[in-house]
Amino acid sequence: MAMQNRSDSNASGRLMLIERDQAQAQLVAETLAQYLEPNTSITVVAGGEPAAALLRETSFDIVLADLSSLDDLARHSDDAVLRLVRLAQGALLVALSDGVSVSAAVGAMRAGAHDYVAKPINGPSMAARIGELAQRHGKCHSLGIEARGKAGTSNFGGFIGASSAMQFVYEQIGRISTSSAPVFITGESGTGKDVCAEALHEMGHRAGKRLVAINCAAIPRDLMESELFGVARGAFTGAHEDRKGAAELADGGTLFLDEIGEMDLSLQAKLLRFLQTGMLSRVGEGAVRRVDVRVICATNRNPMQLIAEKKFREDLFYRLHVLPIHLPPLRQRPTDIMVLARHFLARYAAEEHKRFTGYSFEVGNMLSAAEWPGNVRQLQNLVRRLVVMFDGGEITAEMLGAADIETSGMSRVPELAPREERRPAILPMWQQEQRIIEDAIASFGGNVSLAAAALEISPSTIYRKRQGWAELASAS
Repeated sequence: MAMQNRSDSNASGRLMLIERDQAQAQLVAETLAQYLEPNTSITVVAGGEPAAALLRETSFDIVLADLSSLDDLARHSDDAVLRLVRLAQGALLVALSDGVSVSAAVGAMRAGAHDYVAKPINGPSMAARIGELAQRHGKCHSLGIEARGKAGTSNFGGFIGASSAMQFVYEQIGRISTSSAPVFITGESGTGKDVCAEALHEMGHRAGKRLVAINCAAIPRDLMESELFGVARGAFTGAHEDRKGAAELADGGTLFLDEIGEMDLSLQAKLLRFLQTGMLSRVGEGAVRRVDVRVICATNRNPMQLIAEKKFREDLFYRLHVLPIHLPPLRQRPTDIMVLARHFLARYAAEEHKRFTGYSFEVGNMLSAAEWPGNVRQLQNLVRRLVVMFDGGEITAEMLGAADIETSGMSRVPELAPREERRPAILPMWQQEQRIIEDAIASFGGNVSLAAAALEISPSTIYRKRQGWAELASAS
């Protein structure tokens, strides 16, 4: 029997909760009621069969389904989820379960669930997740959460975005910017690690001094030491004068070592000594100089894997890994995609002296549904290309296809097929497992150990799988 927890008069959205345990159902409903929009209607049903019957009669915007409560609908939860997906006619479907089971999550999403969440439900996190799913799948208007999607800080220290994932990053930056302890930034290419380093510097007490950045992957190994520590006149052919290195130039300020994982092992030992003593010697000079810098480093590689491969010193890692910050990939913060796209469109249109009115609805859906392997940088490049290639007006799907050279044409969002013909898109098992693990890591702010504990696997398993995914991606 269905149970209404709120009046659905003037409801801005309709939510169904499938939960057999009445006490648990009441708890989840009351928890969600505190964080969803006030006019959201919440209907609780006690099993899969009554849920299916209700879905045949009434449309819902989102369905939360406890997998253990669906056994009256089908023997296997995957089959039950598939039946609900077909009956829900486009509603967002989130699978719920006690404990975190990778196989259950993979099965539910293979059957068509949009997401998988372990109980107990965290109200703010669940509401934020619903908002992100609604944005990505075009449900913001029906759920009445467009204002919620814009809540929070949307422009912070050079970053653009108001998603829950970015709010966590902003909080971290604000909290640790005033410290002088080393910061270790991780994240995929294009997520804004250099922007993060600049924000940490500008918000700290060293803002009046220099931020000196050095890319460890862009400088030849035989020149890296002199670039970092400086060189004395006559040290080698061509050294006609004394020259300060990046560390000395940053004295009193911040030294940013980008792509730290590419640094040669022999230089890593000298960097470790510098971090321990605050003293350095220029190449070819016996004198020792004291330098006061805050060190921020960044990498898009897995540092633990580098350590395992003997490419990065473990003692240096722990000397640098004092205050970690993980920047989430763009695919894990879909509510920010259109915010960023509009920002870049306005910025580049002004630079090129052109007038664009925005993006068509279809283009908005296409951009929001894309995976963005190049993250914010890829989106930024795409928008700039659109502005340069076209004269103005509204960005259409045809314009987007012409400018999208990375993926040879971004896929259009397909129309919904008739109910009996619809089939959920099935990704390879490793990609679905990757999504579950990476989402767990993101939800714990990049803390692999906490994510591993929640997933009931060891951290070493996560590191091993990440390496495997990188090899699969490169092979494809």
